[in-house]
Amino acid sequence: MDLFDLSGEVALVTGAGSGIGQRLAIGLAQAGADIACFDLPQQEAGMEETVAKIRALGRRAITQAGDVTQADDLHRAVARTEQEVGALTIGVNAAGIANAAPAEDMEFAQWRKVHAVNVDGVFLSCQAQARVMLPRRKGAIINIASMSGSIVNRGLLQAHYNSSKAAVMHLSKSLAMEWSDRGIRVNSISPGYTATPMNLRPEVAEQVKIFERDTPLGRMATVDELVGPAVFLSSRAASFCTGVDLIVDGGFVCW
Repeated sequence: MDLFDLSGEVALVTGAGSGIGQRLAIGLAQAGADIACFDLPQQEAGMEETVAKIRALGRRAITQAGDVTQADDLHRAVARTEQEVGALTIGVNAAGIANAAPAEDMEFAQWRKVHAVNVDGVFLSCQAQARVMLPRRKGAIINIASMSGSIVNRGLLQAHYNSSKAAVMHLSKSLAMEWSDRGIRVNSISPGYTATPMNLRPEVAEQVKIFERDTPLGRMATVDELVGPAVFLSSRAASFCTGVDLIVDGGFVCW
């Protein structure tokens, strides 16, 4: 099934030092792509782990430290990717943060920080990636949203996070339409509850039981289960898919 083969493709993955971003970077490499990993400087060790696993697959990989809320960091990352890895053809924007607070008590700085990373960061990442893809009329961009952009999670006080992920979904559709006749496809993936390090901490064990109870498939996703959707949307198999939000949630939004 060479429709899913990413050989010869070059991907820039933000948030590649841990969690979903790390697994997607490795997963795209398993499908044949070379990878530029981007994350905060404090995630350097995680990025090095990601790169080691990618190189073990025989693919090229580099690490790049920066902040997705800083346009200059992203433009430097794209330029270095093109210089050291090759012409950028895939962007996977997985950098994001989450926390919780009652809306009536939330400090505006907390609201602003979540939106800065989750929305501004995705926009700036897409912008930097598209600026090199558009002249070549070739590219696929995937933004990691959340089922929380479609529903409101019971018991979680995260108006800032939910609204930020809804914005990512609509931003992705907007960019898909703006660039639809210029060779770039833009889609989003909305994971449900996923077994990332954030959800594997002992202090959230009881909350995880509720997550699993409320999911029709009766469990959280593994990060491995997000690889297939990302490879699909990056590949020729999805050549007629743009402006799609692919929900990967074990059926959660059906309830």
